[in-house]
Amino acid sequence: MTDHPTGDVPDGEFSHRELSSADPSSDDPSSAGLSSHELPLADLSLQAFNERALGRMFRTMLIVGAVLVAPAFWKYKAAGAIGFAAGAAVSCINFRALQRSVEALAERIVNQQSPEKGGSIVFRFLVRYALVGAAAYAIFNSSALAFHGFLWGLCLPVAAMMIEAGVETWAAFRKK
Repeated sequence: MTDHPTGDVPDGEFSHRELSSADPSSDDPSSAGLSSHELPLADLSLQAFNERALGRMFRTMLIVGAVLVAPAFWKYKAAGAIGFAAGAAVSCINFRALQRSVEALAERIVNQQSPEKGGSIVFRFLVRYALVGAAAYAIFNSSALAFHGFLWGLCLPVAAMMIEAGVETWAAFRKK
C-alpha cells in the first residue's frame, strides 16, 4: 500500500470516493479517478490506437477512392470515372465537415461557454447535405453514367468504416 490522498489504497485501485466524484458519462479514464499512469500499458496503447481511428478512416477513403477510379473508368467509361471522383471528393469533404460538426456540437454541449452557437452548427450540418443534393442533381442532369459513378463515390465512407472495423478487430485480438 502507498500513501494515497483518500486513504490507504493499493496501487492500481481507486476508492469509492474517487469514483463518486467522477463524471460517469465520460470515457476519459482520468475522470473515473484513474490517471494515465494507473492504467495498464496495453490499455493505454489500445486507447491511443482507437483515438486515431478517424484519421485512419480519412486516409483509407483517399486510398480506396484513388484505387477505385480505374474500375469506375472500366465499368462506366470517362463520365463514370469523373462522377466517381466527384462523389469521392464530396464524401471526403463531407466526412471532414461531419467530424468538425460533431466535435463543435460536443464542445457546445459540454462547455456552455463555448463561442460556437448551436444554430450555426445545425445550419452548417444542413447546408452540407444541400450541397451534396445540388451536386447530385447537377451530375444526374448531365449524365446517367456519371450519376452512377457519383453514387458509388458517395459510398466511400462505408468502405472506410468496414476496413476500420477490420483493423480494430485485428488490433483487439492481437493485444489479447
